Amino acid sequence: MKLRVLARLIEIQRVLVRHGLDDFVRATHLYRPLRYLVFASPWTWFQRRHGASRGERLRLALEELGPIFVKFGQAVSTRRDLLPLDIADELAKLQDRVPPFPGAIARATAERAYGKPLSAVFGAFDETPLAAASIAQVHVARLPDGREVVVKVLRPGMREVIERDLEVLDALAALAARWWPGSERLRPVEVVQEYRKTIVDELDLMREAANAAQLRRNFAGSRLLYVPEVHWDLCRADVMVMERIHGIQISDMAQLRAKGTDIRALAVNGVEIFFTQVFRHNFFHADMHPGNIFVLVDDPAQPRYAAIDFGIVGTLDPRDQHYLAENFLAVFDRNYRRVAELHHESGWVPPHARIDEMESAVRTVCEPIFQKPLKDISFGTVLLRLFEISRRFDMRIQPQLILLQKTLLNIEGLGRELYPDLDVFQTASPILREWMRERVSGRRFIEDLRTQLPELVTALRGLPPLLKGAVQRAQDGQLRLQVETDSVEALRQTIRETQRRRDLMLLSAAALLGGIVWLAIGRDPAWPGWALVAAASVGAFFSRR
Repeated sequence: MKLRVLARLIEIQRVLVRHGLDDFVRATHLYRPLRYLVFASPWTWFQRRHGASRGERLRLALEELGPIFVKFGQAVSTRRDLLPLDIADELAKLQDRVPPFPGAIARATAERAYGKPLSAVFGAFDETPLAAASIAQVHVARLPDGREVVVKVLRPGMREVIERDLEVLDALAALAARWWPGSERLRPVEVVQEYRKTIVDELDLMREAANAAQLRRNFAGSRLLYVPEVHWDLCRADVMVMERIHGIQISDMAQLRAKGTDIRALAVNGVEIFFTQVFRHNFFHADMHPGNIFVLVDDPAQPRYAAIDFGIVGTLDPRDQHYLAENFLAVFDRNYRRVAELHHESGWVPPHARIDEMESAVRTVCEPIFQKPLKDISFGTVLLRLFEISRRFDMRIQPQLILLQKTLLNIEGLGRELYPDLDVFQTASPILREWMRERVSGRRFIEDLRTQLPELVTALRGLPPLLKGAVQRAQDGQLRLQVETDSVEALRQTIRETQRRRDLMLLSAAALLGGIVWLAIGRDPAWPGWALVAAASVGAFFSRR
């Protein structure tokens, strides 16, 4: 384990304890054997912040720990069905109230990107931030022709901070994959790799501008969603400029009602936008927390959404897309056997999983939620029960679907706030059925054939030489199936070496745990803790040789 990663782990522990969140620390699996030792430390008692609520302490800790932790808080803040209300209210502040960095630094960053003073680019630039997020912050500006725009500027040092925390996640995922019995099913390394791609892409504002342009093109002329225009000539890797919109934040229910907004229509439109993005466009906004969504109420009877912050978008493999749509429709139709069959066909469960048993398990979870309004359904709870089922049937986590699952939970949380009486199934079912009809229509078949025809013709042209070569090799006796296997003795040596490495790694892990605990609780002198950490590092080095 790298020294930088170890130092970050210690820093995380210190931040949690400093904000009086040591209960969370001791509740983790890693600390269970030593929880009483930690609790007995006077340092822990005196470091607690009694003046703030638990929700505020958690929010402040996430803000201090950095963007990855802030994004986690944003993701769970909408799930009031899963979180205590006091914690949910505090975490909601992470959506648009992250502490800003000085406007002078934002100006300097933009001038460095443009290579000239901002006065030569904009007619006016307000150094007071309009909004601040975990990755960047936004300033209001005016173009020389008078049009109002927003300038998004990347936080300084973000790439280094995120790379450091990603190294921590990589290390923890590797340890889990090696020592955790459930890692083969949950695939922690693949999950972190998928998240790495997502968060690193978010650091490139040119990529975000491209995402915004694609989404705007997908919804051009739509009554559902408005996407601001990107000013491409003013976009750089660290700076993005786009049209400023004037709308009501989706979480401001009082103002929406004061404007006479049709809340039910707004909730229905939200469901339609989600399924349209996922299935019709196969390109969806994957960071739809309330801080990124506004409502345009030029016509209160037909309100439109307006989205911002396009750093995280998702796409699906056509195969996954098809199986997901079929799964949704099978659930809507209460065809639970078809759900089980689809999981087999997609390879999401192993072949030995019995279809009839899986059918019964899915029915048990899904049947109680039908014919209930959104306020009486917790998809979060449903997902948790489905995860329990997946464990029973050895279902493997699909990392490529994590963004979609996160977005679906955000949408549910949003709908719960807007219009709890919404029937999600009745709203979504016609959209999916229409999409499925289009997929099997003759027009779609002709379009797909026209697209794939050049590739098919090229493949057919190359087929005769390949067949001729294979036949010739068979005639010459050169076409053989080669199978290699290790010797028994080599296999025995491998087993012995694996056992040695496992024992040494376990001892190293114990030394590392003791060192981290000693340093985290602030015992004086500190050298015993560092000695244990050093011993763990040496042991880990030799265990990998």
